[in-house]
Amino acid sequence: MAWRRACGATMAGLLILSAGGGVSARPSGQKTEAAVDEVFEDLTAPGSPGCALGVYRAGQVIYTKGYGLANIEQNVPITPKSVFDVGSTSKQFTAASILLLEKQGKLSVNDDVRKYLPELPDYGSKITILQLLNHTSGLRDYLTLMELAGINIDSVTTDEDALALIVRQRALNFTPGSEWLYSNTGFFLLSIIVKRTSGKTLREFATENIFTPLGMSHTQYRDSHTSLIPDRALAYDPNEWKNGYKLNVSYFEQAGDGAVHTSVEDLWKWDENFYTGKIGGKIFLAELQDRGKLNSGKALNYAEGLFVAEYRGLHTVRHGGSWGGYRAELLRFPDQHFSVACLCNVGDANPSRRANEVADVYLGSLMKAKDPKKELDGGRKKENTASPLTTEQLQAYVGDYWSEELGATYRLGIADGSLKLAMVVDRAGLPRANNFSPNELRAAGADQFTIGDEGVKLKFKRDGSGAASQFNLDAGRSTGVLFSRLGAATR
Repeated sequence: MAWRRACGATMAGLLILSAGGGVSARPSGQKTEAAVDEVFEDLTAPGSPGCALGVYRAGQVIYTKGYGLANIEQNVPITPKSVFDVGSTSKQFTAASILLLEKQGKLSVNDDVRKYLPELPDYGSKITILQLLNHTSGLRDYLTLMELAGINIDSVTTDEDALALIVRQRALNFTPGSEWLYSNTGFFLLSIIVKRTSGKTLREFATENIFTPLGMSHTQYRDSHTSLIPDRALAYDPNEWKNGYKLNVSYFEQAGDGAVHTSVEDLWKWDENFYTGKIGGKIFLAELQDRGKLNSGKALNYAEGLFVAEYRGLHTVRHGGSWGGYRAELLRFPDQHFSVACLCNVGDANPSRRANEVADVYLGSLMKAKDPKKELDGGRKKENTASPLTTEQLQAYVGDYWSEELGATYRLGIADGSLKLAMVVDRAGLPRANNFSPNELRAAGADQFTIGDEGVKLKFKRDGSGAASQFNLDAGRSTGVLFSRLGAATR
């Protein structure tokens, strides 16, 4: 239901980047290349979108290749020069912009965000810029709120639209600093802070201070839906009904939480900066990768726009991205000076898995053995064992419910013997299709339901008559959105 922006053997020197963007290899490298290509074999069928791959080692690009099509309609192949929307992989560039502004004396990461965003409600607790960077602010995820308000991903939305929705939120998910919860809101607000402290948009600031100095000539924040981007790959989702693909490109104009468009060739220049410190210096780079902490002192696996963890016993710094039909992963092994960039233009590409498998090819001899049990059980979800409710029991929840924070009305009704959900009025006051979602609400406890496969939960309160009067909606990244009952639904 929710959107997300929200991816061994010693081979150094064996592969040499060719002028055309491909690679040439000595015979000893052919077996390695074949193993890497096998990871992307499913994306080489005629008419399939796919991925661009970049493998970097010891300051060199040792392998790049494109798999599949950048544009299905025009039959244009993906190459290492193809430009993709990298979704949340963008967050590290936003964090870097904030830290550069701190070095310039324009702000401090310990500042209260209301110093720069006075229109935010006073939540009774200080929220710092650092808490926005670490996802510990407690602010609700604005992308989830937009979806709940009936805004489609292919609608044109602006900074003003997003900020207005955020400002309407009168409560936090938790006290700032007490918990960690991934929220695109924090990084979007950072883009506003960049603009208000530097006098430049995030696109302008990052271009001037990061992309141009590093020679990333094909990289930019796309903050206008009308922008033309050379070599851009379009994005697709599988079309289950027609056994093909459908276009899935967003027209949102907000930046900060996402919106960077780049190529695997350009990402090498950014990745290498973590070793050279050309932009920001060594101290800056250490801070960017410094794990955040909760108020309790507990260290997080998230730094400032980057996840810090281990993969098969090796230290990694990484971040994935997902937006529209685009998928991305930039995976770095700092101790081995080795990285994998995997940028894709189809929604089911799973670049994180593919980046891991590419790393296995090169670094497998240095890694711990895979845990077969973890691989088999890791993706399983707990089944809901709550007993289904009768139609008479479900009737207590039927009605129209209004959210002041979203400005939207949702309807709960009974269809095919199950409780189902539909939006009837969006935040602009416009009527929506009066069709119930195909996803039924499944009982998960006393006056509690789940819907779909993404952890969306509804918890009801009842009035004196025993009928439901309110429910709180938890969409995974936006807890506590209140809906109050307006009256019985008509069908």
